[in-house]
Amino acid sequence: MTVSVTFPDGSVREYEEKNTVMDVLESVSKGLAKNALTAKMNGHMVDLNCPLNQDATIEAITFEDEKGRQVFRHSTSHILAQAVQRLFPGTKLGIGPAIQDGFYYDFDSEHTFTPEDLAAIEEEMAKIVQASYAYQREGVSREAALKFFQDKGEIYKVELIHDLPADAEISLYRQGDFVDLCAGPHVPDTGRIKAIKLLNLAGAYWRGSEKNKMLQRIYGTSFPKKAMLDEYLFRLEEAKRRDHRKIGTELELFTILDEGPGFPFFLPKGMILRNELENFWRQEHRKWDYEEIKTPIILSRGLWEQSGHWDHYKDNMYFTKIDEQDYAVKPMNCPGGILVYKSKLHSYRDLPIRYGELGLVHRHEKSGVLHGLMRVRCFTQDDAHIFMLPSQIKDEIKNVFDLIDSFYTLFGFEYHVELSTRPEKAMGSLEDWEQATEALRQALIETGKPFKVNEGDGAFYGPKIDFHLKDCLGRTWQCGTIQLDFQMPEKFDLTYIGEDGQKHRPVMIHRVAFGSIERFIGILTEHYAGAFPLWLSPVQVRVLSITDKHGEYVQAVTDKLQKAGIRAEADLRNEKIGYKIREAQTQKIPYMFVVGDKEMAGNEVAVRKRSEGDIGAKPLDEMISLILHEIDTKK
Repeated sequence: MTVSVTFPDGSVREYEEKNTVMDVLESVSKGLAKNALTAKMNGHMVDLNCPLNQDATIEAITFEDEKGRQVFRHSTSHILAQAVQRLFPGTKLGIGPAIQDGFYYDFDSEHTFTPEDLAAIEEEMAKIVQASYAYQREGVSREAALKFFQDKGEIYKVELIHDLPADAEISLYRQGDFVDLCAGPHVPDTGRIKAIKLLNLAGAYWRGSEKNKMLQRIYGTSFPKKAMLDEYLFRLEEAKRRDHRKIGTELELFTILDEGPGFPFFLPKGMILRNELENFWRQEHRKWDYEEIKTPIILSRGLWEQSGHWDHYKDNMYFTKIDEQDYAVKPMNCPGGILVYKSKLHSYRDLPIRYGELGLVHRHEKSGVLHGLMRVRCFTQDDAHIFMLPSQIKDEIKNVFDLIDSFYTLFGFEYHVELSTRPEKAMGSLEDWEQATEALRQALIETGKPFKVNEGDGAFYGPKIDFHLKDCLGRTWQCGTIQLDFQMPEKFDLTYIGEDGQKHRPVMIHRVAFGSIERFIGILTEHYAGAFPLWLSPVQVRVLSITDKHGEYVQAVTDKLQKAGIRAEADLRNEKIGYKIREAQTQKIPYMFVVGDKEMAGNEVAVRKRSEGDIGAKPLDEMISLILHEIDTKK
């Protein structure tokens, strides 16, 4: 008996039922079959040895696909578990999922793993790879699975099986003498995993609960080629060098103290950087016809109940009492922006109204996830709320898209775009959601920018477009967002007077460009490794004296730079000039002006540029003009 197989290009071929997915791929291309890790059959991920038993659509999944990388690395976690149980008999297994750029496995072992153990485990993993054990799937009954793991003393696997739904299909995967509970799929055999590196150790409570036992977690990563692993490890080392927490301390930008975990302190130089970003934000928003507002940090419980945050976001909020009434510290700026809109009557002629706000918000984050400026408990969102006619939706979304694009282009970021749709817990009717989602989709199509769809990942009040920046190390960061909202205008009874003299309901957009000022500064710090563009640099020029007798001229040069609006400082210390230059380089200062006898005599400065080194003596006035132009054009 034959079955029909449809391929991604729309072509159809006939195959005997006895064939597997791998047989199908080999018939198309030997190269495709060699690179395939798994496949998607009728929309479901399957092993390559899965047999054909019905008509099907089949798509090969390789390491180039995110799903393929997940399968590859989850397969590696099974190799890790097998190696650990070989070296440390009696170790009980937790879980071993794929994560961003890698995998981990949790173990319950009487032996405390050390960094030295990781090398031995890697060696054992290499032997398992060399053996090229096939990953063999076996569907079993709940009773058989329970008996198998109970007999082996695998208490965590038994618990996982008990928690599965009654109708769940249970499968085991075998590789050599090792068997694990797993839904799969996996790569064909362990020999596919060519390059493995175990990275670090950590403690992890079983199932993330402090009430459970602390297990030992081993993190690692894997690639199909050693060269890919080497490149990744280089990027990891470079990321450590660029860590914004380290650079923030070295450049005296910000600090986080024990008295305020998750609440960053910005130091004088960090405030210069922050203010420059905020000044740029204000200038650009004036160009795009936004009006700036400021709303209170604390607002009444009733407002948050009305907005839906009390029901949907309460666990992430901070609360207080004022005059024996419940109040909340705002986790989002939107209800305040809505109250500003409601403070006066609006005509259709007024719309769209664009309110921008650099609004400080507070959100409760667990201490374990706090991370420098990237994950904090208070941050300033560069928010804006746009109130518009339904007929203006598409144009407004495109305008916001263009504004955000101009921001990221200035900083040299590539980015990709994702459309997130209705989540499981959502306010409003399905009809409203479909209308809002389609409006975002059509606007994206008209921009010509490719995008992917994240089903079920929208905000509780509306679908959204997310912008994911790509930094110089290839890492992605979700920053900008555009959220279309039919729910809040309904909940707060927002209206405008239409051409017919009657009240109508506006539509609302929530959007950010930076995302949060704090996080964006962290991203910029790592992207530039602290060597900020001239216009952002806290110190733009340092003037260095060669000897004490040049001090008066150094001070005169510094004063002239400062009067021109350039952030300059004088280094008059009694130190060797080489030492002063090296220190200025360490501080990532864009320009150094070195002053000696010759420079004093000619009203010049010897210029060292951060990106070029020594560029020779230049007239002071010429350098001031050049620097002001570079600042003004934000090169």
